[in-house]
Amino acid sequence: MLSKQDIEDRILVQEHFAQEHLPQQMGSAEIEQYKSRIRQLLKEKDACLVAHYYTDDLIQQLADETGGCVSDSLEMARFGSRHPASTLIVAGVRFMGETAKILNPEKRILMPTLEATCSLDIGCPADEFSAFCDQYPDHEVVVYANTSAAVKARADWVVTSSIALKVVEHLADQGKKIIWAPDKHLGEYVRKETGAEMILWDGSCIVHEEFKAKGILDLKKVYPDAAVLVHPESPDSVVQIADAVGSTSQLIKAAHDLPNETFIVATDRGIFYKMQQAAPGKRFLEAPTGGSGATCRSCAHCPWMAMNGLDNIVAALEHGADEIHVDAELARRALKPLQRMLDFSAS
Repeated sequence: MLSKQDIEDRILVQEHFAQEHLPQQMGSAEIEQYKSRIRQLLKEKDACLVAHYYTDDLIQQLADETGGCVSDSLEMARFGSRHPASTLIVAGVRFMGETAKILNPEKRILMPTLEATCSLDIGCPADEFSAFCDQYPDHEVVVYANTSAAVKARADWVVTSSIALKVVEHLADQGKKIIWAPDKHLGEYVRKETGAEMILWDGSCIVHEEFKAKGILDLKKVYPDAAVLVHPESPDSVVQIADAVGSTSQLIKAAHDLPNETFIVATDRGIFYKMQQAAPGKRFLEAPTGGSGATCRSCAHCPWMAMNGLDNIVAALEHGADEIHVDAELARRALKPLQRMLDFSAS
């Protein structure tokens, strides 16, 4: 069994790997060449590009332009199931590709790189989590989408941040006690909002955990009319000073709906692309993190999301590299809580 320190060390190693394997910088002419090649390959390979809000602006733009999807992980899952393409290329992190494969076993699922992972996923190893759950046999197991297929297979429910409150409220109304994993900050937010009896796994996102309430309040002094938008993977001290708390899609909606002209945003800065589309003319500022420049850990951008680039999208489509495979029996078990989430969201 891995210790807490072993898990933290794994996260640091993977984080360093990501920082050392970011896509190459390109000039405008080269960017257009890559985009043209990707458009051609998507047609040739009967493929569709599905991208998360935290990926590079160029990837989000290309997904929009080619009839793909830019969204949060819940809508990515829905879209991939509905789209007729035989191949999906999932620009995001590995658990998103695994989820797409579980929901679409007949489709080929490619990723720009299989090395793009997530600190929440790494920080919740399946064997350790299963042993943790065994200590509470009378609890319903609810896991966040940011987990491996093996962890999902151990769960009763999978949730995204956009549906977590509703699912837990539903379970609490039935008198269910809950094991929550892996993000402790999101879990604490859900527990406070619902009053549910919950046991939390000790995991966190390296991006959101770095946001600091003091830094945000200091920035508010410079921009007193700014509204603060916060993803609930952030620490409670940050959530408490928010004008709006929600999933990526919910924060984009808040940017459009709120009357403020300036926003301090406590989530990955990749979301700015869609926020600017939803609320043109408004100003979006990165919430301060634990440091700046060489001293900040994530600098408001996930290092694994940053591994997605135009060059490795081309490589994946040309060579079929970085294909997602999920063991059939594991996929069968993981499908149950995922389908439960999709059915619940549709009801």
